[in-house]
Amino acid sequence: EDPSLERHFRGHKDAVTSVDFSLNKKQLASGSMDSCLMIWNMKPQMRAYRFLGHEDAVLSVQFSPSGHLVASGSRDKTVRLWIPSIKGESTVFKAHTATVRSVHFSSDGQSLVTASDDKTVKVWAVHRQKFIFSLSQHTNWVRCARFSPDGQLIVSSSDDKTIKLWDKTSRECIHSFCEHGGSVNHVDFHSSGTCIAAAGTDKTVKVWDIRMNRLLQHYQGNAVVNSLSFHPSGKYLVTASNDSTLKILDLLEGRLLYTLHGHQGPATCVAFSRTGDLFASGGSDEQVMVWKTNFDAVDVLKTQKTGTGVDGACHILVETDCGVKETTTQDSSGNEEEQEKENCLANTLELLKEQLLILTQVWFVL
Repeated sequence: EDPSLERHFRGHKDAVTSVDFSLNKKQLASGSMDSCLMIWNMKPQMRAYRFLGHEDAVLSVQFSPSGHLVASGSRDKTVRLWIPSIKGESTVFKAHTATVRSVHFSSDGQSLVTASDDKTVKVWAVHRQKFIFSLSQHTNWVRCARFSPDGQLIVSSSDDKTIKLWDKTSRECIHSFCEHGGSVNHVDFHSSGTCIAAAGTDKTVKVWDIRMNRLLQHYQGNAVVNSLSFHPSGKYLVTASNDSTLKILDLLEGRLLYTLHGHQGPATCVAFSRTGDLFASGGSDEQVMVWKTNFDAVDVLKTQKTGTGVDGACHILVETDCGVKETTTQDSSGNEEEQEKENCLANTLELLKEQLLILTQVWFVL
């Protein structure tokens, strides 16, 4: 079944820049060039909250893993941590010396990574908003920064046309990916933590294996790609582009699955819910749209029950080795096949280990 538009929210007075669902999907946060942060309540009868505090455009918003906080980064150089209730209380700290483009919580909710036009990536302790360290090898604005699922790595993308992978413990740059032909607007980790995907002004989406630092997939589009989000199963990717479309990519087959039209003007941001059954998008038309995923109900159910898509992660890593939208390559020798099976098993076990760790953390929080 095709993805379907569930609802749309109007309330912002300028382009929407960022969207994110809370863990329980009861709330959706959005940031805008109108300097406001909106919290949309998914129950139809409940009103939205408009949070005022930033003195300039809000460029990035994200719920903490628990859903008790929302972080926002702004052109006013500050980061705010909001309590997403009717009071809209927040704490503010000056995070950078220029525009804050991106905010992202670690999976344990203890750390926050920010990216800025001052060319740095900074890591903060959420408790007391204490500065921990800065990463400063980019030579131009840093558009996006994300923690890996296990919190050990950080990936950042920049207008210097590079994507940098950092070790959080040593605070060193492990690798730079330089294959993009323009600014890299957005980057994110696959749920397995072994791949990254990046969206660029060169109209491409690229997927890399970060263990071998090799390009796995390359999707050439017709417009600048502003944002992307992995489905929790790891099998799909949704993108938002300047041609007003959202595109769903099938990562296992290495092909475009759906092109969705809804926004009038550039689609600026997109994000799957934590369970993958919904995704939200924002545009320069000032609208926030919520879509029902539909196309993979089986995967969504699996993800809801177990929080894992081992099969999907394994396939994307082992089978997909494409230049441009190619599908799987067949091995000629039995030895290589055996090796692949072993690798797949190892990946699966590693994933299960990670998922058990996450389940333990969730149980602990509950």
